[in-house]
Amino acid sequence: MGACLSFCLRRPRKAPFPGPCQAGHPGVHPLSRRRTSGGAVGAGTPGGRAESFLAPLESKIMTDIGTLAVKGRDRAGKGAARATRREGLIPGVIYGGRQAPALVAIDPRVVLGEMKRAGFSTRLFDILVDGESAGRVMIHDVQMHPVTDMPIHADFLRVDAETEVTVEVPVHFINETRSPGLKRGGVLNIVRHEVEVVGKPDLLPAALEVDLTGLEISDSVHISAVAIPAGVRPTITERDFTLCTIAAPSVLKADSETTEA
Repeated sequence: MGACLSFCLRRPRKAPFPGPCQAGHPGVHPLSRRRTSGGAVGAGTPGGRAESFLAPLESKIMTDIGTLAVKGRDRAGKGAARATRREGLIPGVIYGGRQAPALVAIDPRVVLGEMKRAGFSTRLFDILVDGESAGRVMIHDVQMHPVTDMPIHADFLRVDAETEVTVEVPVHFINETRSPGLKRGGVLNIVRHEVEVVGKPDLLPAALEVDLTGLEISDSVHISAVAIPAGVRPTITERDFTLCTIAAPSVLKADSETTEA
């Protein structure tokens, strides 16, 4: 099997546990990595103003819980991983929750299908190992084949009512047609496509919605103008960082420069 390759839904980070993956490929970046402690904050764009006339929409909490059926494995290592793949499955590991890791195997088409669904980064699953309940998990890390773009390994993080995780939640921008600034030719400049938040898994929103209604050219929207569920908080707390701005169209910029000259 070729070398592992992952495509990140968030910026790459160090692996949460040392050593190579169960497939035997070290140093693989996560597709959608959760962490159980706060991490480094990212750079934002200071300045601008958050419009008080914005009426933030209530963020939708991801309460839909899926089910994953997996098979137990009794051997780790490269040879066992190759044997699992010859059966049409991919190896995986269930870990966390103050329990010993459990080796499993799952149909890669199931994992790929979940990755394509909205809210994948915050989705919860009840996992069944050989038909027996093994608790609730989040898909923590998916490693992809560099040629076929199919999953070749998956990690599952156990979660419970006391678990706090750090995830990237996508930001959706709505009501563009109701923005006077955009109607006049302004450009939506998206500063952040995702926001890193900390919270308990059952409280995490599938997405944060930014309502562009009423925004004029030069207006900006900050995180304080967005509704975030109680019990969930951004990892960046020291500033009111910018999510988007309405930039002037190029023709207006050119006219302004000509007038100043």
